[in-house]
Parts: sequence; structure tokens; C-alpha cells
Amino acid sequence: MDVQTLAPVTEREILDAIDAQRTQAVALLQELVAHPSLLGDEASAQGLMKRQFGRMGLRVHEFAIDEEKIRSHPGYSPSIVSYDGRPNVVGIHQPRGALRGKSLILNGHIDVVPVGAESLWSRPPFEPFIDGDRLYGRGAADMKAGIVAYTMAFQALQRLGYEPAAPVYLQSVIEEECTGNGALACLVEGYSADAAIIPEPFEGLMSAQMGVMWLTIDVYGMPVHAAYAHTGVAAIDFANYLVAELRTLEAQWNRPECRHPMYCTHDHPINFNLGRISGGEWTSSVPTHCRVDMRLGFYPGRSCAEVRAEVEALLARAHAVHPQHASVRVDITYQGFQAEGCVVDLQVPAMQQLMQCHRDIAGEEPPVRATTATTDVRFFHLYGHIPATCYGPHGADIHGVDEWVSIASMQRVSAVLALFIARWCGLNRLPAAG
Repeated sequence: MDVQTLAPVTEREILDAIDAQRTQAVALLQELVAHPSLLGDEASAQGLMKRQFGRMGLRVHEFAIDEEKIRSHPGYSPSIVSYDGRPNVVGIHQPRGALRGKSLILNGHIDVVPVGAESLWSRPPFEPFIDGDRLYGRGAADMKAGIVAYTMAFQALQRLGYEPAAPVYLQSVIEEECTGNGALACLVEGYSADAAIIPEPFEGLMSAQMGVMWLTIDVYGMPVHAAYAHTGVAAIDFANYLVAELRTLEAQWNRPECRHPMYCTHDHPINFNLGRISGGEWTSSVPTHCRVDMRLGFYPGRSCAEVRAEVEALLARAHAVHPQHASVRVDITYQGFQAEGCVVDLQVPAMQQLMQCHRDIAGEEPPVRATTATTDVRFFHLYGHIPATCYGPHGADIHGVDEWVSIASMQRVSAVLALFIARWCGLNRLPAAG
């Protein structure tokens, strides 16, 4: 087999190969979006990725998340639903030719967030449709287009007659949107590489990401008949009081003097989102119970334990000073994200190579930004000591209504990733067919 350690393909050849696959790429994205891979229902979409990886000649490793194996890991987040029937799927490439170059993980999450009020959508969210350059549907941008991008990047090199000259792992994982335990399970399973890229919908490179914590507050008040509501303590009112107190902490962390250096230019980097509130039992009764679920953002460099301690101390003080505190019980629990933030070193060779590939394909400098979200990059960075970032297609309205992704951007990202694979991993020429 003819082995070449330097990338023997040109940018033009890669762009042409990606363009030749456009119809296939769009069809795969449409099929993926049509699988409503909400939390707990990822199996059918993962089955599609398993078949896709198999068609590409990759060795497929499908494995269930063993919670006992990850529970003691510092990156673990308390799970929400059972892992039964919800596998991770990894396509494994081991070169048939000489083992040269550097290894790579291409990671993407298959899970999507709920659609909200479906009546607000222009069309059903899991019936993808195309309007000009935009492909619409829940998960189109976040992040099924990214999975398609890395899949087509790998296939483009095969189309040109090459294979990566180093191991490449294509990971389709579950539960990025609530714990990240899917990516963590891959790390604990032993997957490692010299670099990792997650094609989240950024287009540019991610330089930092926030820590994220999910917090549940259960408030138990003193119920009475609504005719005498002033004599009771409404759990819903008290929960709203505690949320307002948390807003003071949000404001404090957003003050310029409290900001992390990576977020000095952001308008409002710290967000405490009241995601869900439920309470009350009867319209004519002062409510006994109220549950509040919040998502708290916090800066890189802070531990989850430190943030929990500060939040719990604030809530304890707020409870203690309230004139009706003796009639109210407050319980605090944690499920879902307990995720630390991180800063990406863009000066390491992998990141510099990725930036150069973007320049060579797009003809311009790649955008670089610190995100106020969290991603699975933290596992590679904090615990796997693997240089990693997010780099993916442009889209909009993720977690919102009428989510869409740019097809042209997805194609461009595919080309950049193909060029990166060629340069980072090196290429071996595949034997001629027949």
C-alpha cells in the first residue's frame, strides 16, 4: 500500500468531493432530524448512525452507559432517566496501511431538547424542510448537522481514495443536553486521542465555555382555604421569593469586577434560567408545594462544590430572614448538569492546525468566541487532557422555535474537517477497487 505522511490532496479536491456528496449529506441530515431523539428516545437515531458507520467500513462499537462505572468520576452529573436501551455508538477507524500521524476523536451528540409549544412552529419540528439554504427542524443545528459534517468529511477522503493514517473515532453520544454522561462514558470506556473536535453550531472555534449547574428547589408551605389565604404561606410565593434572591447573585457575578477574563466583553455572561416551575393542588387552596428547576451558569475555574456552597448559603440566609420562615421547609437537590467550565488553549498544534484549515477552505480568519453555554468539550479538556474545541456549522434558534442550519455552512465545515483529518492524521492511499 502506498503510504503518504503528508496530505496529498488539495483544498480544491476536498471541496469538490464534499460538493459531490451534498445530496447525500442533506438526505442524511433530514433522516436524522426525522428521528425525534429526545431524552430517553435516542435509540432509533443511534440505530441510524450505527448503520451509517457500518456502511463506511468502520468497526462499530455500540455500548450501554454503565452508571456504576462513571458515578465516582469527577465529571459525572446525576442522571435523570434510565440508560436502558440508550446506547452510545462509536465508529472506529484503524488504518490498514502504516500507522502514522496523530489520532483524532470527532464527537457529536444525538439527543435534542424538547420542542416546547409545537403550535408556535411553522411546521412540525420533526418533519424537516428546506427553504433556500436553510434546513429546518429540531436538532438540525444542535447538533445533527455537525454529526453529518464529520461523517461526510471522513467519506470525502474515502471518495478521493484515502484513509486516515492514524486512528479516528467517530462518536455519536447521548445526553449532552442534560448531563454529558454519554461523552464521559466514552472517556471512561478508554477512548482517547491526540485531539478532539465537536462540531457544535458555532462555525468558529470555541475559546472557553461556562460551567453549568442544574438546581432543584422544593418549597413546602402552610396550606389553608383560599378564603383565608392571608393566614397561610403559599409555597409558590415563597419559591418566587427565593428565585428573586438568586437573581441578586446572578447580578453580582455579572458585575465587571467579578467577571472571568474570557467574558469581559459579553453583555450578560451569567444567566440563571428559571426553566420549570410547578406547584399547587387546587385553585381554592393556598398551595402546599412548589418545585423550581433552574439552570445556573458560572465561570471557568470554579468548582461545582464551591458554587453549590455559595448558592446554598444564599438560600439559607434568605429563608432565615423571611418573617414566615418557621412555616416553610426548603429542600435543595441536584439532577442533571454539574459541569465545570474550561478555557481552550488555542495555541496548541491541533487548534492552530484547525484554524489554518479554516483559512485555507473559507479564505478568512475563523471567528473565535467564548460561549456562555456548556459542551462535552469539558470532558476531553479537564479529564482526558486532550486538546479539544467546538467547530461546527452556522445555525439559529437552537432550543427555540423553527431551529435551522445553513446547508452551505455544513458543507464548508465538512471540507475543513476533511482537510484537518488529512493534515493531522496523515493519509494512506486505499488499494484500487477490484
